[in-house]
Amino acid sequence: MDKKAAAKTGFLSGILNGLFGSGGGIIAVSLLKKSGIEQKESQATALLLMFFLSAVSVGIYYFEGRLSFPDAAAYIPGGILGGISAALVFRKMNPNLLRKIFGGFVTFSAARMLWGILEKWIF
Repeated sequence: MDKKAAAKTGFLSGILNGLFGSGGGIIAVSLLKKSGIEQKESQATALLLMFFLSAVSVGIYYFEGRLSFPDAAAYIPGGILGGISAALVFRKMNPNLLRKIFGGFVTFSAARMLWGILEKWIF
């Protein structure tokens, strides 16, 4: 991926991550794969990208007084255990299966978001 395309990918990922708390990784994985990087490497690279983008977003929200550390603290231990578990499974997982799971997750997420929008318009 050339530097210009990488900068655009990073920018779009940062916007999605900052606005929604997620979503940037989905864009990053898709564009990294499109540039020829394997599925596992794309996902691992996107996680590193999300780490830094999340740190920036946390800093901004913190200085704006929009963070609740007590509320977040309840989720952190489970998140750490889940991340460790996923990393251990990830190492042994078939890349084709990983790609299918990732695609299913993206599809499910899109369907949930679409349903939320439609629900507000219909009901």
